[in-house]
Amino acid sequence: MIAIIDYGMGNLRSVQKAFETVGHRAVVTRERQVITDASHVVLPGVGAFADCMANLDQYGLIDPIRRAIAGGKPFLGICLGLQLLFTESEEFGLHKGLDLVPGRVKRFVSGAGSGGERLKVPHMGWNEVTVTRQAPPLRDIGSGGHFYFVHSYYVEPADPSVACTVTDYGVSFASSIWRDNIFACQFHPEKSQAVGLQIVKNFGAWRL
Repeated sequence: MIAIIDYGMGNLRSVQKAFETVGHRAVVTRERQVITDASHVVLPGVGAFADCMANLDQYGLIDPIRRAIAGGKPFLGICLGLQLLFTESEEFGLHKGLDLVPGRVKRFVSGAGSGGERLKVPHMGWNEVTVTRQAPPLRDIGSGGHFYFVHSYYVEPADPSVACTVTDYGVSFASSIWRDNIFACQFHPEKSQAVGLQIVKNFGAWRL
């Protein structure tokens, strides 16, 4: 059973529906025992970094997240759920994250891209993803696939080798990371049609 963490923000139902579509049972929950009993844990997210951290703290969800990861459960972070794993974010000031992956969350700079195109912030819509390491949830996913993004900030890992895909938007940024039992992506697999559902399916089947 897959636990999708409910901290009052995010596209929870669409993530749950994506897992159900590919045949995995998933529940939306903020119950500590349900998270403890789950085989897999998902942290989705939409909204402001500081607000999401405050909600995680308010609902007592930080410790269950840490325990799930320390216990070796497959863990998926989506969009802001990726960013929250990092040490800190510069969104509206400097705010501490979960500090489970060393690094910082930085803002895109609007302006001209390398090809002369005008880059708008937020980065919104479909963009190409290049696979640099074949993480288990990326099985059968090759470079050149397009995924759906909606974000104004991107992660900059202290250890660049944790990146398993990169994407270009003015800068080349880590669009997903993989370390041990953590896989997290900046794009929305639940909104990325067949290629995104393949990642959802692979994650649900991931055993460590």
